[in-house]
Amino acid sequence: MEHLVAGFIAGDPDAVRAIYQRFARPIATVARSVVGNDQTLIDDVVQQTFTKAWQASHTIDPGRDLAPWLYAIARRTAIDAVRYERRPTRGDHAPEADAPVGAPTMEQTWEAFQVRQALDILPEDERTVLLLNHVGGLSHSEIANRLGVPLGTVKSRSHRALRRLGSSLQHLQNSPANRLDPADVSFGRELP
Repeated sequence: MEHLVAGFIAGDPDAVRAIYQRFARPIATVARSVVGNDQTLIDDVVQQTFTKAWQASHTIDPGRDLAPWLYAIARRTAIDAVRYERRPTRGDHAPEADAPVGAPTMEQTWEAFQVRQALDILPEDERTVLLLNHVGGLSHSEIANRLGVPLGTVKSRSHRALRRLGSSLQHLQNSPANRLDPADVSFGRELP
């Protein structure tokens, strides 16, 4: 066994293969005792264990038994794998959950219809800028590049469109359901 350990330390492919064949199943058993019966995770732990062992092979004492050293690496690797699997999504957010979506009320439907009508009467160039900005999420600079017009033109079209919409939708200001959220309104249009 000492010549295999020496070959493993030296990176001899035959020695690495022999060590793997001899210890892969016991390492899988160590992994299973920590991670459970998830075979994919067990296989990952075995692979990571041998990778870590090979990278740290210069620390091996050729006169000592290799098994406890490999099993210790396997156990630590399995614990790390379990911790990684149990972590919440990146950014420490709560797991996603489906939220119930209720049908829009009659007032919300009527207001959405009113918004669509007001958009329909806007001149096309103003409507395009408004949709690209508010629905498409593009900045004024991005709209100018996309449409091939000066930035000032985009800004003035946007200003005029918002002013016209404000006038057209003034009657909704005093509506009982004036809590209209733009996210609730579907413009029902394709972006230009």
